[in-house]
Amino acid sequence: MSSMDLTGKSAIVTGGSRGIGEATALAFAEAGAKVAVMGRKLEPLQEVVAKIESKGGKGLALQAHVARPDEVGAAVRKAVQTFGELDILVNNAATNPHFGPLIDCSNELWDKIFEVNLKGCFLVTKSCVPFLEKTGGCIVNVASVAGLKPFPLMGVYAVTKAGMIHLTKILAKELGPRKIRVNCVAPGVIKTRFSKAIWENEAILDEILKGHAIDRIGEPEEVASAIMYLASKDSAYTTGTVLVLDGGEML
Repeated sequence: MSSMDLTGKSAIVTGGSRGIGEATALAFAEAGAKVAVMGRKLEPLQEVVAKIESKGGKGLALQAHVARPDEVGAAVRKAVQTFGELDILVNNAATNPHFGPLIDCSNELWDKIFEVNLKGCFLVTKSCVPFLEKTGGCIVNVASVAGLKPFPLMGVYAVTKAGMIHLTKILAKELGPRKIRVNCVAPGVIKTRFSKAIWENEAILDEILKGHAIDRIGEPEEVASAIMYLASKDSAYTTGTVLVLDGGEML
């Protein structure tokens, strides 16, 4: 059995300064990969790199806004120049500044959520494909169960994640001939700062857990393990799939 070894591989993880992104970056590094973490703020990225390097790994902080093509392109080129190649892309960057009914979302917040969650995924992928093609690499998108069913008070976010799931399937078909695999994970509620408004609200959390087969929310490391599988040779015959990690919520 393979141990999901990533020795010698190089990866970019967007939204890599905390939560699922940080957990994924650290897991990749522990598996032997060189990891570049991308995000808007440099200091928290550098903190993740320090954690990677403290364990003997090789990390790189890439300051870039995923919805700005010039910044993304420069960051991707820097990663490839530093590591020599690119094998793995994890599109994890996301935002959700609107919490409430979809119809009450302002035009400005609607644009911001789509800009980061969906356009950002597209732009980073577009910049990485020429390099991933050279290595027969792979892409893992971090979607959400909110993209598979209506989710309370997170309608706009859910629409972007539904878009990401379909984007994953389209890219899997289009990039398969170029030897690039594309998959996505769809986590339920994970205990991160991003979802704090949900798991800190007992009424909302209790309502969500009523439908769970496993009576708790998930941890970032559990999602990172699934991403590791999709990024490793263990999943070499898997593309266009949506791996749901929700404690049985979708049941």
